[in-house]
Amino acid sequence: MDRLKIVTGNSNPDLTEAICRHLGVPLSKSVVKRFSDGEIMVEIHESMRGMRAFVIQSTCDPVNTNLLELLIIIDALKRASASEINAVIPYYGYARQDRKVAPRAPITAKLVADLLTVAGTDRVIAMDLHAGQIQGFFDIPVDHLYALPVLVKYVKEHIEGEIAVVSPDAGGVERARAYAKRLGSSLVIIDKRRSGPNVLEEMNVIGDIKGKVAVIIDDMIDTAGTLTKAANV
Repeated sequence: MDRLKIVTGNSNPDLTEAICRHLGVPLSKSVVKRFSDGEIMVEIHESMRGMRAFVIQSTCDPVNTNLLELLIIIDALKRASASEINAVIPYYGYARQDRKVAPRAPITAKLVADLLTVAGTDRVIAMDLHAGQIQGFFDIPVDHLYALPVLVKYVKEHIEGEIAVVSPDAGGVERARAYAKRLGSSLVIIDKRRSGPNVLEEMNVIGDIKGKVAVIIDDMIDTAGTLTKAANV
């Protein structure tokens, strides 16, 4: 632990402090601030030479600001001669853009992977990536963690009655099936059809949900339109 340093941006300092308390490691002294024109400035206030640095920063809303903070912190650590830089990204922004959906569309999840690598990241630690193939966008090691064990334990301890695990769309069936298997419950799928981004047209239930406690499993909430409509189907 002597060579371990934990650094955070502004995306979720409370999470970083909780991790530090759990590990018994102090949070490294640093400042992430803004110039008057909005530019991000990072200052590391202790030596990082030869240290194993872990940067805890989700690229959640505001996505672009948090992503740039992460990249600048990584660059600062690299220039401070840290021996190893680990990017801990609980929420990986731009994960939905993992493939071309139109002839001239970008694959932004791959671009983010390239930016993190070029900035100086040695390893990425992410949780419940929207698409597992994002791991293959990196030429550096990626540890893909899952919340499943923790959430399954919570459901078993706090929810009574017969459970049906619900996937709010066809793309999440594999994820929901893993939960259903661990819980020993049935699986229900909601077939949703969109007319455009964040716009739902129709939702149909596939499976038996009557009289059961529905546990809806999804990996990402944007407008919460899918979850709220799924709950009301």
